[in-house]
Amino acid sequence: MTTLAEAAAQADALARERNERGVAELRKAWDDELEGAARSRDFRERAVAYRAIGQFRFRQKTELLRRGLEDESPACRGSALISLELLSRDSPGLVNGVRPLLHEIVNADDNDAVRRLAVVCLRNGSPLRPTIQILSALAEDDEQGRELRQTAATVANELRKRAGPSR
Repeated sequence: MTTLAEAAAQADALARERNERGVAELRKAWDDELEGAARSRDFRERAVAYRAIGQFRFRQKTELLRRGLEDESPACRGSALISLELLSRDSPGLVNGVRPLLHEIVNADDNDAVRRLAVVCLRNGSPLRPTIQILSALAEDDEQGRELRQTAATVANELRKRAGPSR
């Protein structure tokens, strides 16, 4: 029997091959299972579900992803952020729609890995001044971890370049 994680990996492989029909068939077959896993009491099942949303390229599940971004488990928040980053690569609207929540995660999450993932997601959004300011301040804050500061600096610079000379 195939697990949700295995089906999601298969969907991801099909998506990379641009086999949209295959991905759509897997989405249909695993939709209920994914929804159930996202509501599980076990954080591991929820984490798999949130990660699967991106692997299945399930753009219809953005509200479920939002719930993942607010989950009590860092593993779940991280999985939701990985999916958000993947789904937003060609669609900045997804990041723009949850930007305040991403700002909150970047500034206040207890887990540095989750914070870094949120920074990486912001790279795919519109290059807005408040985001650039938050990331620049984070990059210059010596009390933050080195990797977080470096990631924030890199993304802030990329957003500045995209924004043009006025920012």
